[in-house]
Amino acid sequence: MNSDQPIRTLGIVGAGLMGRGIAQIAAVGGMEVRLFDARPAAPADAIAAILPMLDKLVAKGRLSEGEGAEAAARLKPAAALSDLAGCDAVVEAIVEDLEAKRGLLRDLEAVVGVDCILATNTSSLSVTSIAAACANPERVAGLHFFSPVPLMKIVEVINGARTLPAVCDRLTALAGRMGHSPVRAQDTPGFIVNHAGRAYLTEGLRILGEGIADVPTLDRVLREAAGFRMGPCELLDLTGLDVSHPVMESIHSQYYQEPRYRPSPITRQRLAAGLLGRKSGQGFYVYRDGKPEVEAEPSSPSARPARVFLAIDDELVRSRVAALVTDLGGELDAGSKPADDALCIVAPWGEDATSACLDAGLDPRRTIAIDVLPALDRRRTLMTTPLTGAAMREAAHGLFGADGVPVSVIHDSPGFITQRVMAMIVNLGCDIAQQRVASPQDIDTAVRLGLGYPAGPLAMGDAIGAARVLAILDRMQAYTRDPRYRPSPWLIRRARLGVSLLTPEG
Repeated sequence: MNSDQPIRTLGIVGAGLMGRGIAQIAAVGGMEVRLFDARPAAPADAIAAILPMLDKLVAKGRLSEGEGAEAAARLKPAAALSDLAGCDAVVEAIVEDLEAKRGLLRDLEAVVGVDCILATNTSSLSVTSIAAACANPERVAGLHFFSPVPLMKIVEVINGARTLPAVCDRLTALAGRMGHSPVRAQDTPGFIVNHAGRAYLTEGLRILGEGIADVPTLDRVLREAAGFRMGPCELLDLTGLDVSHPVMESIHSQYYQEPRYRPSPITRQRLAAGLLGRKSGQGFYVYRDGKPEVEAEPSSPSARPARVFLAIDDELVRSRVAALVTDLGGELDAGSKPADDALCIVAPWGEDATSACLDAGLDPRRTIAIDVLPALDRRRTLMTTPLTGAAMREAAHGLFGADGVPVSVIHDSPGFITQRVMAMIVNLGCDIAQQRVASPQDIDTAVRLGLGYPAGPLAMGDAIGAARVLAILDRMQAYTRDPRYRPSPWLIRRARLGVSLLTPEG
């Protein structure tokens, strides 16, 4: 098979939402599209639904009238599977069922030419397992789009165990002609995007299960302070627990109970209760007219501390927090030890407020920790020790919210919400790179475009600092004795060498 041979005629089996999306971008990309579905009327209905989408692209100036008309003319309904005989490639976008996909590919082999590529749009099944049913598994690969296809500009090109390199080369070129960003991945559970996405949800649910923060606080901190589009609970409500929880269990099972992917009892219990999310009207939030009901945050207290003592060794961090306290009208305690009425502030990385407090020889009744990982101009997170007094808690909240920036106060935890979640995202991205599932650059591209994170995991780790991420994980693992926090060898080596996490191995 020639790697440079372009795909000019594309068959699509499955005229549902996914198949329609693929057909639209293929037609716009210049391919003749033959659309087949087991339901005879479905291909014509799908094309009828695509035409107004093309008209919208013309109206917005993204296509000329001529280009829109040409794209429409390339869409052809296929009355029978045999109508796909002359295709250069066929993409299946049918039900996510292994035997159904295997059966379809066997049927296609009897129809198409020997050089025709067979691609599966599976999101969770093994490409290798699907291809194993074929007489020629070397021409089978994964071509995983995300919904809605025209808007999600990412596609995973997945290499099965027996796939010829030329097959993925041609599919990569095809994705580019469709206007999407192709990323190459080896066949592994979850591929890149669904694999990398495990850290955000599982660690968020673990924080919730430990009672560190309630649902709105968890979501607000990760959305506003860390810059994610949605908090974990908001995201689970959007996708629905009937979809999300089985995926969590499937990934955990496929990796033979790897602790990093361990699901949460919270989602299993809520799924059993029918609290699916938006689709059921209630999940982590209650929905009215499609909008979540969330209690308004109380305004910051009027209380202020008499003075503020900073027990922060890192000079840059100390200067940053000192400037903030001064700007907010607080008085800094310049003594070598805190005055009896001083609020004591620590800024730990990966540690809990209690450990940081005791290590500094402070009074836990008047010690508060502040998270300095995210920017401090969107939302600030404070952490109390189990003994922090109510008056000091209120005074700290009042001071750090004096300029109107919202403040979240959470319970003691090794690592703040942002530190825990972002360190786990970085570590899992490093693990994917270590396993050679994909290149470091493709991992970051896939996660940024497929999951909408503020940055790819490896670039995120570079921004935090690989050594600092490693320190957070080491401290969390030492504190919890939980193997899920063990650092990836990819992270360890690059932290020690002082090089970017995006640096590939020679």
